[in-house]
Amino acid sequence: MRVVVDYDLCESNALCMAAAPEVFEVRDDDFLYVLQDNPPDELRAKVELAVQRCPKQAITLED
Repeated sequence: MRVVVDYDLCESNALCMAAAPEVFEVRDDDFLYVLQDNPPDELRAKVELAVQRCPKQAITLED
């Protein structure tokens, strides 16, 4: 699984970070950072939840 973020759409609202803090981080500069581009399968449910919660649909997964 590969996490892809469209930074043109992303508002860095941290909903993804709340769902999967192992993978997403919004830092003090108010930008989203992907901590793991290819997270392990045991994080799939959390990452899928992050994708669903993104209000701008800026996150996608590639298998």
